[in-house]
Amino acid sequence: MHSNDQDDYLTDKQDDALQFLLRSLQILPGVGQRTAQRMALHLLERNRSGARDLASALNRAMAEVRHCQQCRNLTVTELCGICRNQSRDQKLCCVLETPADVMALEHAGVYSGRYFVLLGRLSPLDGVGPEQIGMSQLEQQLANGAIRELIIATNSSIEGEATAHYIKEMAMRHAVDLSRIAQGVPSGGDLEYVDKNTLALAFNNRTPVR
Repeated sequence: MHSNDQDDYLTDKQDDALQFLLRSLQILPGVGQRTAQRMALHLLERNRSGARDLASALNRAMAEVRHCQQCRNLTVTELCGICRNQSRDQKLCCVLETPADVMALEHAGVYSGRYFVLLGRLSPLDGVGPEQIGMSQLEQQLANGAIRELIIATNSSIEGEATAHYIKEMAMRHAVDLSRIAQGVPSGGDLEYVDKNTLALAFNNRTPVR
């Protein structure tokens, strides 16, 4: 191989590594090509030790983080800390769409029960049905009397409202008290983006579902 050809080969290999990093960063929500480029160059030029820590943290999280067997939130143990906490009202259960919603409610500090995380919402056009979001597991908890009141806190999108309606019918079959978070959350808004005070107002003013 001539020296020029070798230099071209090395450059190609280096470009491959950089392009792979750029493409990998773009899987993150809200990260486009330019943002990915800024992130990559910052890590490579100014903070390589931080980049190694980030890579190690990602590898560890992928290996250790799982879903809680009771509420489906993210955890590193069989049951998450919230489900293990006996000082919380174990008969009161709030149904949310994502772990981010759990974090938002915990940050607001207005709720002392436990959770059930759907990890999505009903969307037949996308192939997401009741089984894909854990409805059978939730119904089993309703059937065995583990829950006295169910609070629906799905987002106010079309899919979120359809999911809430499905949960309502399921709760009625098992004679479980049902309520829905109320005013304060904008139509179509996601809980994780709602400020703490607005979320507290919506949660404290939840209304019974008939």
